[in-house]
Amino acid sequence: MNNRRNFLRTAGATALGTAAVTRVGAASLPEAASQASPKTQPPLVPKTGRPYSPVATLNGWTLPWRMKAGVKEFHLVAEPVVRELAPGMKANLWGYNGTSVGPTIEAVEGDRVRIFVTNRLPEPTSIHWHGMLLPSGMDGVTGLTQPAIAPGTTFVYEFLLTKSGTFMYHPHADEMLQMAMGMMGLFIVHPKDPEQYKVDRDFVLLLSAFDIEPGSATPKVNTMLDFNLWTWNSRVFPGIDPLVARTGDRVRIRVGNLTMTNHPMHLHGHHFEVTGTDGGWVPQSARWPEVTTDVAVGQMRAFEFDATAGDWAFHCHKSHHTMNAMGHAVPTMVGVDARGVAEKITKLIPDYMHMGDRGMHDMAEMEMPLPDNTLPMMTGSGPFGAIGMGGMFSVLKVRDNQKPGDYNDPGWFKHPPGTLAKAYTGNLGEPARGRASTADERTFNARKPTGHEGH
Repeated sequence: MNNRRNFLRTAGATALGTAAVTRVGAASLPEAASQASPKTQPPLVPKTGRPYSPVATLNGWTLPWRMKAGVKEFHLVAEPVVRELAPGMKANLWGYNGTSVGPTIEAVEGDRVRIFVTNRLPEPTSIHWHGMLLPSGMDGVTGLTQPAIAPGTTFVYEFLLTKSGTFMYHPHADEMLQMAMGMMGLFIVHPKDPEQYKVDRDFVLLLSAFDIEPGSATPKVNTMLDFNLWTWNSRVFPGIDPLVARTGDRVRIRVGNLTMTNHPMHLHGHHFEVTGTDGGWVPQSARWPEVTTDVAVGQMRAFEFDATAGDWAFHCHKSHHTMNAMGHAVPTMVGVDARGVAEKITKLIPDYMHMGDRGMHDMAEMEMPLPDNTLPMMTGSGPFGAIGMGGMFSVLKVRDNQKPGDYNDPGWFKHPPGTLAKAYTGNLGEPARGRASTADERTFNARKPTGHEGH
């Protein structure tokens, strides 16, 4: 075993050959489990190996492992998958073990891991362990540090986990296409001391983006900027589960970003501290309070807070990232009286619906005819009507009576008396108003002589 480990450490990821994916060959690999539903699965509590507090992957799951001669073994299968982005829309993606994003890998600082990767895609692939400290030959860059994993072949990666933190995995082979198709996952390395950095709730999510035209199901893989579906763990609101906690819980949210732009992640009702970055844990003396933290491309951020009772919005603060199926050529119709035109069009197209002249909120409440397998731009309902959000949006639901370890949706928050905004019908009088200058007035004021210039 030691000779084999030394060989793997120096020679890099090693192919097992096509026999490894036959029925006989697969018997020597750990079971390749997959997720049963798009709902968040309970944290996978470790039964072997070093103890740790497991994470909850939002709308995802943790990959099981087996211990073999002191090594923690995992099995990832790269393959085409069908992912439900939200009820009413499914996408043809590529992922791992039946899902996109792939399952979260969890291990402990000091563990030696052995990860088998079977390629069931129509083209070669590899896996890069993003942010991890490991031998060059295990880094997963096709052509540079290893041969490509050919279709029908299994490779094995083996390395020692020398540092705890939040990491990711994704291909470094035709990555423009493969990542655009959803191939990515999270790799969580827990501290060797289970009490170090311990929290009550530990959520993980991975940001990704797709460009899927209305009525279709396969992403346009050559899109560089104009994505129309912004996702967490390949789900969009209202398909994203809530983050459930108990009042007073210490909550950690870990966010990885593998989109092509940055995302300012904003949490309502709380001040949090960024406690982890790509490079590891942030010392207590270096933290400061925030309500928004920007997660740039290829970065990971972990932030923590003490949970306060209520329903609290959690979202990317780029406004168009909280909408689905964005249309980049939609004109602005605010203030345009198109009633006469709408009446004429309706005679030709009975299902035609005019929109946008009073803003876009009406779209969250009306049911417009859409192509099959297409989500509305704004959707989702709350206890007071349409929420009018999509994309990268969910709700942190904190309750006094939520049991430890219970991640079930508790329903909508019951606001204590006197704590709910409501309509006011009394007399307010005339409010103070500012006065906006016209363009001509601004030009005149800028040119008007001052002081001795006017004499």
